[in-house]
Amino acid sequence: MPETIYDVAIIGSGPAGYTAAIRAGQYGLKTALIEKDSKLGGTCLHVGCIPTKSLLFNAEVYDHLKHAVDYGIDDLGAGKLNWKKILDRKTQIVTKHTKGLDFLMRKNKVTVVPGFGRLTGPARDGIHSVEIDNNGKKDTLKAKNIILATGSTARMLPGLQAGGNILTNIEILSIDSIPKSLIVIGAGAVGVEFASIFRSFGSEITLVEYLPRVVPVEDEEVSKELTRSFKKRGIDIHTGAKVEKVETTKSGVKITFTASDGKQVVKEAEKVLVAVGRAPRTEGIGLEKTKIQPDRGFIKVNEYMQTDEPGIYAIGDIVAGLPQLAHSGAMSGLVVAARIAGKYARPVRRDRIPACTYTEPQIGSVGLTEALAKEKGLQVKIGKFPFVGNSKASIVDSHEGFIKVVADAKHGEILGVHIIGPQATELIAEAVTAMELEATVEEMMFTVHAHPTISEAMLDAFSSVEGMAINV
Repeated sequence: MPETIYDVAIIGSGPAGYTAAIRAGQYGLKTALIEKDSKLGGTCLHVGCIPTKSLLFNAEVYDHLKHAVDYGIDDLGAGKLNWKKILDRKTQIVTKHTKGLDFLMRKNKVTVVPGFGRLTGPARDGIHSVEIDNNGKKDTLKAKNIILATGSTARMLPGLQAGGNILTNIEILSIDSIPKSLIVIGAGAVGVEFASIFRSFGSEITLVEYLPRVVPVEDEEVSKELTRSFKKRGIDIHTGAKVEKVETTKSGVKITFTASDGKQVVKEAEKVLVAVGRAPRTEGIGLEKTKIQPDRGFIKVNEYMQTDEPGIYAIGDIVAGLPQLAHSGAMSGLVVAARIAGKYARPVRRDRIPACTYTEPQIGSVGLTEALAKEKGLQVKIGKFPFVGNSKASIVDSHEGFIKVVADAKHGEILGVHIIGPQATELIAEAVTAMELEATVEEMMFTVHAHPTISEAMLDAFSSVEGMAINV
């Protein structure tokens, strides 16, 4: 490796890392992107967001086909699923966007450095050194600033290892066939998405969650609505359940858990998916040689993502207190790149980061839940508009769910918006924009929305805060 001093070196090429690299290149910074795997994109592109959402789209299409007669399409039926083609399409999408990243690195003059990046200590004379281990061949890269973006990995229950019929988000994306039955341990975003996918594909689904409700970080009414919808779809849900044992059997797997009533329950299935959260991937990257003191593997940063070691930043899933979402990591990367380049930047606000769950029905949320707002001692007004009152939702045959607005009672400030229903993951962007621009409920009540659209439900939702929704 020639003796080059980069303005910034980024360790990890997931959405946080590659976004930071592209923006740094756009600012004219001499940028290196260090990646241990053979392809850019990280978990999100290869075994996370993108392939999962590809399967979810297949599931959505298949669900529509089941109702073809209702849409005036006779003699079609749901058809027969071709799992190989479903996986092939997923792979083609991933390959396309992997090549796209390679192109974007060249376009923005980002140097891609293969190998495992490891910190070597504090900067010397303002220059950091990163050890690069590329399959045993070691070299050193020098940079004025370093961004850690090493991502996360799936947590596993104690004593278990992924393999065979015990799956994480990685293995389930390449199984040989659609399982007749699947137990999902964990009802966060990953768990409920895969439960939704394979239920649409005809699998018998058992969903087991330790906490009292599914999607526990969401507003309680959203959790209740998803539970209702999942049960209607035939998904067997157990909340407040503690998994005691997971065993392999001749025909698949068997789990034993203590239910919320204290009774032991035994369930068997072809496969089990463990979706109990993600752990930061910070082992072995040299943190101990710096002032950075991780907390359970997570790295503490200030509002501009600066760590305790001068010149070293952290973004994405490894950051303490930041939601493990691709878009929060990506925006953090944009902030750091701007900061290093001396350009305008503003911190990422935790209460402005949307959370999206791509189940059927979809969930999108931002800001405070009703419970959290009240815990903070805020006086709130709640508006709630059901999609059954939206004409476009009826047209697209997806009129379950609602939009819930949490607003300040005195000034009409929008504190949070929680959506479960059609296109919730798209609709939530309007709420984020409104909150970023500090719009009030009154201002949103006089914002024109096209008719008929699903987004028109947002107008009714904001109006419902004042008890003045038109279509309910």
